[in-house]
This record gives sequence, structure tokens and C-alpha cells, in this order.
Amino acid sequence: MALTLEEKKQIVSEVAGVAARAYSMVAAEYRGMTVDKLTKLRVEARKNGVYLRVVKNNLVRIAVKDTDFECIQDGLVGPLILAFSLEDPGAAARLIKDFIKDKANEKFDVKFVAMSGKMLPASELERLSKMPTREQALATLAGTLRAPLNKFAQTLNEVPGKLVRTIAAIRDQKEGKAA
Repeated sequence: MALTLEEKKQIVSEVAGVAARAYSMVAAEYRGMTVDKLTKLRVEARKNGVYLRVVKNNLVRIAVKDTDFECIQDGLVGPLILAFSLEDPGAAARLIKDFIKDKANEKFDVKFVAMSGKMLPASELERLSKMPTREQALATLAGTLRAPLNKFAQTLNEVPGKLVRTIAAIRDQKEGKAA
């Protein structure tokens, strides 16, 4: 069923809004996938803060114009499903990677990924999927900032501890001579 001009405008504005605030994107060919499998993927996408949509390539070209994802225009060939990461850069890549792990979904073929204004080959999916979530990155930063303070506290604590051990050793030595 053909889309009306109004429906096309609505889709373009929706995808443009998502592309404007997304961190990264994964495009995959879904040819040969069943509706049930794609429905399960959509459910997981909603849970993980990933915008998942099948859109005509011409509409995507219009929608991503003047966004970081304008670089993908040459890669928009064939039936593609687009997954935009809205919460953290690796969310869409992790979702697609987990979906592909299932042998029943081996027909799902990643074509490319995009991030920071660059279209990257499908082989970069693995690297993008290993990017930390916001919480993980903040925890790592906090640990890195806290490490010097912990070392400083240990060093300050060692001075009185060494003094106490030295005094105890001298006391033991004097008691040994007296006995």
C-alpha cells in the first residue's frame, strides 16, 4: 500500500528527530526474516532505548540530511532496518549483536554502522557494541578519580603505622635485654 504525501512527511520528521538526537546507528538487511523474529527484536529495542524502524531509503535520505548521519546516504541500498541508539552509543550495536548470535537469525545481515558523522563497515559492530553504557563510564571515571585519593590516604596511614611498629620493636628489644 502506497504512503500518502502527509504520511511520508510525518515519517521523515519522526526519523529526522530521532537522527538529530541519536548517538549511533546500525543498518541491517532483514530479507528472509519472519515477522515473529522482527517483533521480538522490536520488543528488545524498546527495552534498551533503541529506535528501530523500517523506512524507505529515499525517505531516510531526506530525514538524515543535515544530521551526523548524512554520511550514510551512499549505503542506503536494499531493504534495511535502522536501529538508532538514543541512550548510549553502544545500545543499538549490542541489541543487533545479541540478535545475530541466535543461529535462527543468521539471515539478518548488518550492512554498516554510523557514529560521529562517519559511516563504518559492518565489522565495526563488535567494537561499537563493547562501548560502555553511561553508568559504566561514570563508574570507571569515579574509580579513576578516586584512585589517587585512596593511595594518598594509604600513604598517610602508613606513617603512624610504621612509627607504632618501630616503637613496638624497640620495646621488644629492650624487654629482651632486660630478661
